[in-house]
Amino acid sequence: MGGGATPSLVQVWGFFFLLLGPIKILGPFHRMTADAEPALRRKLAVRGALFATCIVLLAGTLGVQALRNYAVPPPVLALTGGLVLFLVALQGLLESFNPRPRVAAEPPSLQAAAMPLAYPIIVTPSGIAAVIIYMTLAPGWPDKGAIVGLLLAIMLMNLIAMLFASAVLRWLGMPLLVLGTVLGVVQAALGLNIMLNALRILGVIAAAPGAG
Repeated sequence: MGGGATPSLVQVWGFFFLLLGPIKILGPFHRMTADAEPALRRKLAVRGALFATCIVLLAGTLGVQALRNYAVPPPVLALTGGLVLFLVALQGLLESFNPRPRVAAEPPSLQAAAMPLAYPIIVTPSGIAAVIIYMTLAPGWPDKGAIVGLLLAIMLMNLIAMLFASAVLRWLGMPLLVLGTVLGVVQAALGLNIMLNALRILGVIAAAPGAG
């Protein structure tokens, strides 16, 4: 993958890490399982990761077929992906200035592994959108297989993060908050850059001087 409106695998990895990766799920999972027994916490982590993997692969498959049926051009898909990245990043940055009040969480059960843990905590709507878009942009089965491999790697990282969420937040809570803000700014910039590139390919705006 590469060139034009098609992102490289390194870029796709970065997008998936931002939208589906472990940093965003550590806090919610820790709060959800704060009063749970260790055995229940481990079962929730394993089942949540498995459910999330099934959800993202199924949604990606169905979404790719739907977009193919409508024959959406690659630059438009790239523009959509950039818009999703930008809006999600903007929402996260705004919420950091106006955090939502925390409410007392009910004791978790194994049913929570599917919802809300697998969806929408691990697999977010924006993450599903990114998977659909980049799977559709992939030119052939080798690239699609590589994207599936990246998704499986991300889900494995999520599982490890949930299994060790308490220790990670105890020692790295503040640095992770700062890192999350930095990644939010990076995500917003990436989204804008993708949109601008797609608009140039579509001829909506002129190429920057010296570009190309």
